[in-house]
Amino acid sequence: MARGRIRAKLRSGLYTFSCTSAPKKPVEFDELQGPGFSRVVPCNDPLLYKYRSNSTSTTKYNPLTFLPIALFEQFNRVANIYFLIAAILSVTPYGPYNPISAIAPLAFVVGLSMAKELLEDWKRFLQDWKVNTRPAYVHDGNGSFESKHWKDIKVGDVVKVERDKFFPADLLLLSSNYDDGICYVETMNLDGETNLKVKRALDVTLELDNDLAFQDFKATIKCEDPNPSLYTFVGNFEYDTKIYSLDPSQILLRDSKLRNTPYVYGVVIFTGHDTKVMQNSTRSPSKRSRIERKMDKIIYILFSLLVAISLISSLGFAYLTKNKMPDWWYLHAPDDKDLYNPDKPSKSGLYHLVTALILYGYLIPISLYVSIEIVKVLQAGFVNQDMHMFHEETGTPALARTSNLNEELGQVDTILSDKTGTLTCNQMDFLKCSIAGIPYGHRTNEVERAAVRRMSMDLDAEDFDHFSSGDSSIDEEVELETVVTSDNQEHKRPIKGFSFEDNRLTSGCWWKLPNPDLHHLFFRLLAVCHTAIPEENEETGGYTYEAESPDEGAFLIAAKEFGFEFFKRTQASLFVREKDPSSKEPVEREFKILNIMEFTSKRKRMTIIVRDEKGEIVLFCKGADTIIFDRLSEKGRTFEEATTKHLSDYGEGGLRTLVFAYKKLEEDEYSSWNDEFQKAKNSVSSNRDDMLEEISDKMERGLFLVGATAVEDKLQQGVPQCIDTLAQAGLKIWVLTGDKMETAINIGFSCSLLRQGMHQICISTKDMLANDSMQNTKSDILTQITDGSRMMKQEKDPDAAYALIIDGKALTYALDDELKHQFLHLAVGCASVICCRVSPKQKALVVRLVKEGTGKTTLAIGDGANDVGMIQEADIGIGISGVEGMQAVMSSDFAIAQFRYLERLLVVHGHWFYKRIAQMICYFFYKNVAFGLTLFYYEICTAFSGNSVYDDWYMILYNVAVTSLPVMSLGVLEQDVSSEICLEFPALYQQGPKNLFFGWYRIIGWICNGVYTSAAIFYLTMLIFTTQPFRGGGQTPDMSVVGATMFTCIVCAVNTQIALLLNHFTWIQHCFIWGSVIVWFAFLIIYGVILPETSTGSYQVFVETLAPTPIFWMTLFLVIIASVLPYFIHAAFLRSFYPEDHHIIQEIKYYKKHVHDRRMWRREKRKGRHSAKIGFSARVDAKMKQLKGRIQKKGAHLAPQEML
Repeated sequence: MARGRIRAKLRSGLYTFSCTSAPKKPVEFDELQGPGFSRVVPCNDPLLYKYRSNSTSTTKYNPLTFLPIALFEQFNRVANIYFLIAAILSVTPYGPYNPISAIAPLAFVVGLSMAKELLEDWKRFLQDWKVNTRPAYVHDGNGSFESKHWKDIKVGDVVKVERDKFFPADLLLLSSNYDDGICYVETMNLDGETNLKVKRALDVTLELDNDLAFQDFKATIKCEDPNPSLYTFVGNFEYDTKIYSLDPSQILLRDSKLRNTPYVYGVVIFTGHDTKVMQNSTRSPSKRSRIERKMDKIIYILFSLLVAISLISSLGFAYLTKNKMPDWWYLHAPDDKDLYNPDKPSKSGLYHLVTALILYGYLIPISLYVSIEIVKVLQAGFVNQDMHMFHEETGTPALARTSNLNEELGQVDTILSDKTGTLTCNQMDFLKCSIAGIPYGHRTNEVERAAVRRMSMDLDAEDFDHFSSGDSSIDEEVELETVVTSDNQEHKRPIKGFSFEDNRLTSGCWWKLPNPDLHHLFFRLLAVCHTAIPEENEETGGYTYEAESPDEGAFLIAAKEFGFEFFKRTQASLFVREKDPSSKEPVEREFKILNIMEFTSKRKRMTIIVRDEKGEIVLFCKGADTIIFDRLSEKGRTFEEATTKHLSDYGEGGLRTLVFAYKKLEEDEYSSWNDEFQKAKNSVSSNRDDMLEEISDKMERGLFLVGATAVEDKLQQGVPQCIDTLAQAGLKIWVLTGDKMETAINIGFSCSLLRQGMHQICISTKDMLANDSMQNTKSDILTQITDGSRMMKQEKDPDAAYALIIDGKALTYALDDELKHQFLHLAVGCASVICCRVSPKQKALVVRLVKEGTGKTTLAIGDGANDVGMIQEADIGIGISGVEGMQAVMSSDFAIAQFRYLERLLVVHGHWFYKRIAQMICYFFYKNVAFGLTLFYYEICTAFSGNSVYDDWYMILYNVAVTSLPVMSLGVLEQDVSSEICLEFPALYQQGPKNLFFGWYRIIGWICNGVYTSAAIFYLTMLIFTTQPFRGGGQTPDMSVVGATMFTCIVCAVNTQIALLLNHFTWIQHCFIWGSVIVWFAFLIIYGVILPETSTGSYQVFVETLAPTPIFWMTLFLVIIASVLPYFIHAAFLRSFYPEDHHIIQEIKYYKKHVHDRRMWRREKRKGRHSAKIGFSARVDAKMKQLKGRIQKKGAHLAPQEML
């Protein structure tokens, strides 16, 4: 505890900007603009005012709303509305079928879908229940704290939160176990940042540092109303008749976590859905795929066709009833129900319209929805069982949490991704450095190694002599220090945060190098210039570091490996074990801390002033290269040119760079400056921070350059390769992060969304004055957007690439109704987009803008609670089960363990799912049109009698037994190409976003194919059977024979059609297709032996009548050929003269050209990759051009293998 208190005092006493405790004036609410300021919080008296409870819910339904909402969603499907009407009409005397045959399928379809929705929402409810029943310690009013569930916490309650626990609500920090009331907070779930934030209580409440102190505690908080802004807070704290101003540095937000602090006390300000994190969340939406929505339009077309032929039937029946039926004495017209009354033809025609609407209902297949539901569940099973997306380290498989959106995976246009925990794995690695103008670190990144390897292959193919002058006197080698690999070095155990490889420094002999004093100073800078806290690991005896910046952690690990271990921090000193060159033994040295000037996004540098053991005062500074170089003295620029070159090389590799400098101070110089600094620090004027910055800037001048570092923001495994494949598949990728702009840009380079030579359009508010009006700010943002659009429009280089980078404050204005369309137009034209410092609400708004503005499919992917809003807003939400908890997963449509699995999920499964579902739906409409229209044709031939040519059991079996399994095998197992080919030819994915297989051309084509097939089957059968004798006695066939023959032709024709449609056959497809035909014949045989009372006209129809008759088999063969011949000719014509990409690949694989003609195979693979301006390959291509340029320039004879 004592150690913690010392540590706390150090923090608050030394930080010079955001964490100082300068007095503040109370806020006058009348002067404020923006949200309301009506909230009054009586501290320690939660019953005085009634606010929303702390219980939260992310479910779509509750017990009262499930039935009405779920039914409403089901009957949003047009076909379900039709079948509901048909089911109601079937109970009337005008229905041609038994009512149960219409009601049962509808109840089954709707019930199955509702049960699936209920199961998915139940899982969300369980997750909510788990959060709402978390325990928390709440003051009971008697000086003690009792455990309560989160849901029972009220506004005004005093809460005690212990280390590594989440804050249960938005709290005002009252005190902590540290004397000056600071605590460390991790906000990963809110903004994705892993850096710890420092929060500090008001000085007036520091005395409330134990349980008993709250027994008589009373105070009042007046503050802003609930709002989604994570980074602002305005309010006053009334205590002991005095008023104190509050700001965000005292607010602890729900779902952030207490770190490195044993406990804190806080009073609840906002609860439940009033908390800022919940204000940033959105309700769970009901999502429908584009194909499903388009399917509704097809239903409208078929319904229009149904109404049209029903009206024709009705009008024809009314005409015949009036003019012909009096002559048909055997009908005994009129009947008692006026179903056919020559005296009332209009009424009879109206009744017949009802009969026709039900009779022709097979045009609209109700089984389509059931089949799609089953197929999608089976498809989701393939995702869940895909071992290529199984993460062995955590034992986490991919998970399809909903199957409604499978085909959407194959139509994605834009991916919007979180950064921390999604692209990165929250780890910085020290990779390279430059000291006194000498570069160190041989380890290369993937871009550099891939560039050399690919250049090697190209040179082998094009003859390397082309790049050589042939002059043997040339012995210069191309400088490829950036592409030297470490394959020959001894294998060492990896050190987390340290991937540096260079024996010149790691061997401990650095004092033998040139400028050893500067090397010593550089290592000392790494170990001293920081704000981290060491924590000893009792098991290993080593130290871990809690740093506000991940870079600092990597620097301290590097310093330790170089022999300079930071191991202790007290109120006023830092302690470092330095390796002494003379004794080669570590020596403990103390550095007394005089001042710390912290790093901010505005300053872009951090400075510490210390006094060493010799009594000398030294200033150590680290920061961005442009900032440090501007502050160097004339004598301190000795190594500037060399260091600048090294920084450029590091930047090309996507590494994060910082420059290190120092300055020695005289005692008088420092004393004079410190007096001025302390005076400004204790000032209460409104421009206090500006004064501090000005005084700090004076001291941070005249520096001497020491060196630079390059750290790698460790990406998750396979992220660059995944982004590369997705870019080559034609997908656009946006990154939405809560990180600072500089961090986001570095990550953009690391994952190849940015590269050297790419034009960056940066839109921000950082250069605007604080007192600028909202209108002026909006106007400035519009100007920046317009300038960016003009720059892109005037660009003449076709290979030029632009990246848009915008910060959160600028994005607030860019998302305004007046600017959002211009902003979207600019963003869509850029190769990549990075949005920084965005709140969860802004993430969701950006996704909505892209989704609604472009009208194309969006996919959002993230791993934290701050990503829930955008995951729910996007057409498809992907949750990553990472280190930030399961909130994103529980709100997602699909869950994966790593970002790299998105490549296979989209390019393989998405491509397959889209084509399967699209072809399945088209074929489904084809087979139902082919069947349903034969009923209409029969009606025409029978005076619109309202009867069917088929037995009732035939019609029931059509969609249940004899055509259902083949079409489901198409939806589950069809593959145009293998998974390996999908990944080798990512451009195949564009068939989905371009909707090549579910456009109106294909849909109308399949419907027309169905119309033709129905006509061919009916009229060929009728033509043959009407004029030809069927029995030995010369009799023509009766209706039962014609119906059985015609139905047999339909079953065989549609199953032959699906056999022609399939690209990929397994034994399952063969069993389903030909098995369905066999099932039909088996049914005819079995049904035919049942007593005539049941089988009616079908009694022995096959065994005794059809099978022995040659004309039946000849008709069957002729009709099948006639039905599928047009499709066969059309498909052969397209493959021969207008082949699609997958057709060419199929033929190459079939004829094994990929084995015998590798040149052609490589050429086709290049064609199979979408031309992208971002991604790993784009950067490699740029690196290849650079390396080839070096070779041509120097004319070296260096072989590509030697480069490697």
